[in-house]
Amino acid sequence: MPAEQFQASRWTHGNLLFPTVIEVSDKAVIRRKRSWFGSDEMSISIYKVASVHIKTGIIWSEIKIESSGGTDPLVSHGHTKGDAKRIKELIESAQADGGNREAAT
Repeated sequence: MPAEQFQASRWTHGNLLFPTVIEVSDKAVIRRKRSWFGSDEMSISIYKVASVHIKTGIIWSEIKIESSGGTDPLVSHGHTKGDAKRIKELIESAQADGGNREAAT
């Protein structure tokens, strides 16, 4: 599966100059947050994702992706409801495909 990127809206808190980007691939979920003097990147292996929590408002959604490894959850706000649902679908699909590959071997 090719990696898909989802950028938070610039109209939400903390995303005006440097919006958060979430990238979902068949191997990992990555959150990138740029700043003036660097960037903050956090990744969770797709097989270590324990849960995906979507909190929706009128327009924007907050996504919380929790790891089974006990690390801090990956949190991002300012995404559209459609993007949030698509992120969740991609994660669940990648986990299901990975389980099918492991069972076949």
